[in-house]
Amino acid sequence: MADSKRPQLSVDERPERGTRATRRLRRDGLVPGVIYGGSDDTLSFKVHSRVLRAVLVDGAALFDVQVNGGAARPVIIKDQQYHPVRDEVLHIDLLEVRLDEKIRSMVSIELEGAEEAPGIKEGGVLDQVTREVEIEALPTDIPDQITVDVSGLDIAATLTLAELTAPSGEVFVDENPEEVTIATVVVPTEVEEPEEVEEETELVGEDGEPIEAEEGEEGEEAPAAEGEAPAEGAPEGEES
Repeated sequence: MADSKRPQLSVDERPERGTRATRRLRRDGLVPGVIYGGSDDTLSFKVHSRVLRAVLVDGAALFDVQVNGGAARPVIIKDQQYHPVRDEVLHIDLLEVRLDEKIRSMVSIELEGAEEAPGIKEGGVLDQVTREVEIEALPTDIPDQITVDVSGLDIAATLTLAELTAPSGEVFVDENPEEVTIATVVVPTEVEEPEEVEEETELVGEDGEPIEAEEGEEGEEAPAAEGEAPAEGAPEGEES
């Protein structure tokens, strides 16, 4: 049953099959997909990438799909495949649902109030460990996202799924919620700068022993060897 408040996605049935046909569809700007559930086991479809993107950007957990202009089918996203480099959907799987039966679905978590958290004011860093959780609810009760207030977190504090209250009509599915960390305020680590050590450079000989400065070094001139002429500027001896 269609709902004017839900996003609408119009698609065409896809008779094309095989890798080559799928590549041709993508070159034409189309995205292949499959609808599971409902009266049919599976139904293959194709939709223009711009049309699909408009619905996905809306972020609705539940929306209606019309195949070849037919009756609207309420669906949720079951899986998406993205291009490894470009932010483009390569394939999408949808699951047709009954509005009167509860289903399980993954919902993203958004944190708010970080600027007011005492731990952040003291210099801590907020680390969001879990970005989505699985819930069980009627399709019409599945939220687009779950907002979690972290304004009360102190430094080194940890917020777990067990501390959260599921919105009305929803149930968190995880069996060990106390072990699921949603967010924590990490204590910043101080990095010590290495001390600069000044060392005197020693000359080392072939035997590995340091070479001591010979007499005449350190700014003094060594005496001329026997038979050598005195250095320029040195006083000459008296003639006999």
